[in-house]
Amino acid sequence: MTRIKPQPGIMNIALYQGGASHVDGVEKVLKLSSNENPLGPSPAAVAAYRDAAGALHRYPSSDHARLRGAIAEVYGLDADRVICGAGSDEIIAFLCQAYAGPGDEVIHTEHGFAMYRISTLAAGATPVEVPERDRATDVDAILAGCTDRTKLVFVANPNNPTGTMIGGNELARLADGLPEGAILVLDGAYAEYVPGYDAGHALIEARENVVMTRTFSKIYGLGALRVGWGYGPREIIDVLNRVRGPFNLSTGALAAAEAAVRDTGYTAKCGAENAKWRAWLASELAQLGVPSDTSSANFVLARFGSQAEAEACDEFLKARGIIVRRVAGYKLPTALRMTVGDPDGCRALVSGVAAFKAQAA
Repeated sequence: MTRIKPQPGIMNIALYQGGASHVDGVEKVLKLSSNENPLGPSPAAVAAYRDAAGALHRYPSSDHARLRGAIAEVYGLDADRVICGAGSDEIIAFLCQAYAGPGDEVIHTEHGFAMYRISTLAAGATPVEVPERDRATDVDAILAGCTDRTKLVFVANPNNPTGTMIGGNELARLADGLPEGAILVLDGAYAEYVPGYDAGHALIEARENVVMTRTFSKIYGLGALRVGWGYGPREIIDVLNRVRGPFNLSTGALAAAEAAVRDTGYTAKCGAENAKWRAWLASELAQLGVPSDTSSANFVLARFGSQAEAEACDEFLKARGIIVRRVAGYKLPTALRMTVGDPDGCRALVSGVAAFKAQAA
């Protein structure tokens, strides 16, 4: 009997592990493992989602025109070059499906988001990992890793899980140095946390080989609805729309995302609160002997003296109902990624790390 086999590369995919949300034996937990907005979504987004419930018998918009128009209005973009997906993960998958396949290579950095490798393997292409420099993207290492088989280069800026980012001049140098026919994909999931950062808009307008991806799961607080978007040259967005399913976003998700992106005052409030408490959290942890790189996102990557210490701290915090994220799978075994929570959450986290350090002394 012929054995049924999946496409090459599929069985090399390790199942994605999301941030934990519960601890056995602990009824109430403080979840700081998934970089969620502790303030939640805009009240306007919640109201829009609730109002959409009366039309559940209708298919959603297939062209996402209202949401694309709102995104374009708020960010100063061309609505015809915006594509929406089920989270930015789906846009990443579209790019790999459309532009990479057997014999092609896709570059990501050593501490880059896990979905780059997963989507590459799902498309039958070969993921190529390049080193970072002190947990930050190294443009020279990426360019050295390029070959005539390179089709996509994924760079998260700011990066997850490190929180580090590189400047516009380095991004331009990278875009200009790629092989002909390769696309630079700038993952801007955390771009809204960086004041004045355009997430690659200017690069896209000046070049034909740059695309950016964005999400409503972070600062907009809509992780449960899975809404993301991308922006790029007209020709590339046209290709991606040809592989996009016609009803990939629900009516409620579209309505909530439109309301969220238009509520710029609430978004600014979330960004300001994150910046304030991110700085406080990093400073307090540093005073406890737990350093972190300057983060431009809504989390800090807390570094410990050893893997054993990081894991012991994680277990200690879990016993207190505080959930953070181990990142050994991202080749950072001595670190824990800690989401910036609300004021009470940040204080509880620092108190927990302080108690761990005290009992370990």
